[in-house]
Amino acid sequence: MKTWTALKIKQTKGRQKLCCLTATDCAYARLLDEAGIPLILVGDSLAMTVLGYETTLPVTLTEMLHHTAAVARGTSAALVVGDMPFMSYQASTAQAVGNAGRFLKEAGADAVKLEGGAVRVPAVRALTANGIPVLGHIGLTPQSIRAMGGYTVQGRKPEDARRILDDARALDAAGVFAIVLECMPPALAAEVTAAVSVPTIGIGAGPSCDGQILVLHDVLGLTPEPAPKFVKRYADLAGTVREAIAAYRRDVENGAYPAPEHGY
Repeated sequence: MKTWTALKIKQTKGRQKLCCLTATDCAYARLLDEAGIPLILVGDSLAMTVLGYETTLPVTLTEMLHHTAAVARGTSAALVVGDMPFMSYQASTAQAVGNAGRFLKEAGADAVKLEGGAVRVPAVRALTANGIPVLGHIGLTPQSIRAMGGYTVQGRKPEDARRILDDARALDAAGVFAIVLECMPPALAAEVTAAVSVPTIGIGAGPSCDGQILVLHDVLGLTPEPAPKFVKRYADLAGTVREAIAAYRRDVENGAYPAPEHGY
């Protein structure tokens, strides 16, 4: 059994702050696991960071299973959550159960993530009843970007804030083990956090959440500028990679590589 389980994540409420990150491959997953990250999300943001799409919408179930399996193989302690892609769970509860089961059975995930609030209650109840832990996700839900009209902060109007609060309570009652709160005013995120019995994991939702999650590529400086306002860059790996490739090219072009010590 892994060190971190859905139950253990749930039990951190009010006890410790959760530091969560995304990963898309075995190498980075191993590094996150070694660093003690308790929850690794194989986010559908890989559609943009890895596969070159403009939004999360085009990424397929097959692609998400492929990347989730790679992350699972690099992880021994962290809880691995597979992000269910657009239209892999929305059509019916049966579809949601069947595809979520593939994340656990085929890809080795420990849990799945669904976007949406009260509308997802039937799916959440069915999944948890069948032994599949669920991470909720409300606020800005990127799979609904066409309906939302862009990547905009959610919950600024009183009626929208009430809907988000109601969604959080509905997901909590349905059995999620935690809820991602994305791009909402910090005061609303604090209210949601106080209203539910499970941890809230913020991304652009202020400091009052029970945990935080960021996209690893953003944290490491591998995505183009400008980064979203909530992102803090902890490294500039893109600059390091550019310098290394430029040095390699110079060495090859001027004959400095390979040197005698690189031969057999």
